[in-house]
Amino acid sequence: MIYFFDGSKDAFLTAFLLAYRDEDALLTTCSRQLALGQESIFVRADPEKARRCEARLSELDKGCVHDLAILLRSGEESRGQIAYDYFKLIATRKRPVRGMLSEDAVIAASECMRRVTFEVHRFKGFVRFMESESGALYAPISPDHDICDLLVPHFRSRIPEIPFVIHDVRRAKAAIWDGEHVFVAPLSKAEIVLSADEQGWQALWRRYYASVNIPSRKRLKQMKGYMPVRYWKFMPEMPAAAVGDLSAKEQTASPAASKDVVPRPRGSL
Repeated sequence: MIYFFDGSKDAFLTAFLLAYRDEDALLTTCSRQLALGQESIFVRADPEKARRCEARLSELDKGCVHDLAILLRSGEESRGQIAYDYFKLIATRKRPVRGMLSEDAVIAASECMRRVTFEVHRFKGFVRFMESESGALYAPISPDHDICDLLVPHFRSRIPEIPFVIHDVRRAKAAIWDGEHVFVAPLSKAEIVLSADEQGWQALWRRYYASVNIPSRKRLKQMKGYMPVRYWKFMPEMPAAAVGDLSAKEQTASPAASKDVVPRPRGSL
C-alpha cells in the first residue's frame, strides 16, 4: 500500500499510525505510477492522532521530533519513506536508535538530515542580500531543501535592527523578519527597487571581481569546487560573466535577470 501525505508533520504521523502494521507500506509526498494491483490512499492529517503518536514516540526518543522536522524539510522524493523506516525502527526497538549505524534506516536518515543541515550551513555564507529603496534587505535563494526560515536566526542575530526577506523562489515562499517578528508567507514573485547605494556597491563589486580575474589562470573546476554552479544564479558578482567562457547551460542570471526577481526603477519593497 502506498500512503500519500502532504508533507506536514501531522499528516506524516497520521500516516505512520495507519501504515505501522503494513509490511509493504510506502510513504511518499510525490505522485507516482502504481504497479499492477498496487493500492494507494491519501492520508489527511488528524491532529489528535498525530498528537498521540508524537507523545508516544517522544517517550521513546526525546529528540525524534526534531529529527522528523529536519527529515520533512528534505527535498528528496524519498524523504517520507526514509522518515517512516527510521521512526518504525524507534517504535520497534522502543529506544533511541540514532547511534545504530549498522541499520540501513539509521544511515539513510542520518545522511538525509546531514544534507539538510549542511545546506543551511552553506547558505549562511552564500546568501546575498540586496538593499531596497525602503531600507529593507532582500535575498532570493533556490535551495535543494526547504530551509529559508532556518536561516533567519543566523541573520537576525547579526542585523536585528534591519528588516529582511529571504525568498525561496523554488518553493514560492519567504521567511520574513520585520524587526520584531519572524513569519513565513507565500511569495511567488518579488518586485523590488534597489537603493542607489546598493546599485553602486553591486557595480563596484562586479568591477573588483573582474579586475582580480586573470584570464590566463582561470580554474573553472576549482571555482565550482568552492561554490557549486547552482548557487551562482543570485550572486551579484556574476562569476560566469567575470570568467567569460562557461557553457550556455552554466551561465546563470544575476538577480536582475531572474524571472522570479524583478528590480524596478520606482516603488518600494
